[in-house]
Amino acid sequence: MGKNDFSRGPLQGVRIVDLTSVVLGPYATRILGDMGADVIKVETPSGDQTRHYRPMRSDGMAGYYMNLNRNKRSVSLDLKRPEGLRALMKLVAGANVFVHNMRQQAADRLGVGYAAVREVNPEIVYCGAVGFGSTGPYADKAAYDDVIQAGSGLASLSARVQGDPSYAPTVLCDKITGQAVAYAVLGALHQQARGGGGQALEVPMLETAVEFALVEHLHAATFEPPLGEHGFGRVLSRYRKPFRTADSFMCILPYSDRNWQDFFRFTGRDDFLGDPRFTSLADRAQHIDRLYALVEEEAPHHTNAEWIAFCDGVSIPCMPVHALEDLAGDAHLQAVGMFQAKVHPTEGPYRSVRSPITFGGSKFEVRHHAPRLGENTREVLREAGVSEKDIDALVSSGSAVQAAETP
Repeated sequence: MGKNDFSRGPLQGVRIVDLTSVVLGPYATRILGDMGADVIKVETPSGDQTRHYRPMRSDGMAGYYMNLNRNKRSVSLDLKRPEGLRALMKLVAGANVFVHNMRQQAADRLGVGYAAVREVNPEIVYCGAVGFGSTGPYADKAAYDDVIQAGSGLASLSARVQGDPSYAPTVLCDKITGQAVAYAVLGALHQQARGGGGQALEVPMLETAVEFALVEHLHAATFEPPLGEHGFGRVLSRYRKPFRTADSFMCILPYSDRNWQDFFRFTGRDDFLGDPRFTSLADRAQHIDRLYALVEEEAPHHTNAEWIAFCDGVSIPCMPVHALEDLAGDAHLQAVGMFQAKVHPTEGPYRSVRSPITFGGSKFEVRHHAPRLGENTREVLREAGVSEKDIDALVSSGSAVQAAETP
């Protein structure tokens, strides 16, 4: 492999020591692994919690875990034992990045705080993915996705629409924070590569979710004094929803001046054409409930196929509502190769959802199937310079776990 060969991704040659578990951290490091980084997933002897969700074909290899942990190698160490921690620091010495998702005090107690890691590797990019920023009064609170949806204001948005707060039916805050971790690490790696050295990063869930929620919903409250209440009206309209058609549900979204004129003519609602409430985007935003109500009234008059033919013909944004199980059969997703059939060495055939990003200089690939617990312990410790004798001692003492050889 040439010095500047990035055929496996732009992060080829970057090594990440990953102490994360569950969703937030593993999603972040999967993004980085998909970009070509060598991600060393360091797990406890019991393994990442997501390994154990049912259903699964074999112990410790749940689909949830497999989806989050491709393109990683697994090393299992008991970091509460001095010899396990020493082995970890051997890995740290040769790494570019160190990521954890513990509360910072817990990381310090375990011996993996920034000062301890930096002592071993001064150039390390050290990233703590935490629930709450370390300088605030919530710093030591436990954080899960539901907690952050509640505390960030995201759960309250549905109350503006339907009367009661509710959680988005996905681990939204885990995933947006995972993306924030990935781009924070990339920024720090860029600085590191330009001679800027290592540094400590903190990526807190609450602050990430608050910034995310207020992109559009700060709006009138941006100003001092506020020019209105928080919230962007179009997004909070109770009529903003998929509309029932003659045979299913559709997103029908006229947006531009021309879109709405075409929609009014198609539906025979010429009375709307000259109405001053609907002549410009700014005017329509003030009266969006009436327009969405109109779409709701008209949608049942045509089938999904008829709406798609009309909307696509005049460039009105539209899309049928897909169930999750419909996605693999979608013509567009098939054409772009979003779903890939793979065969895991122990788990057999499975479906992989590729990275959505396309790099012109490299192709997405699953270089490593999601590893079994401790599958790569010996291999990675050897690479770090640990002797075979010392590896044997770590495994025999229970300070390290090595998975059995694949049959």
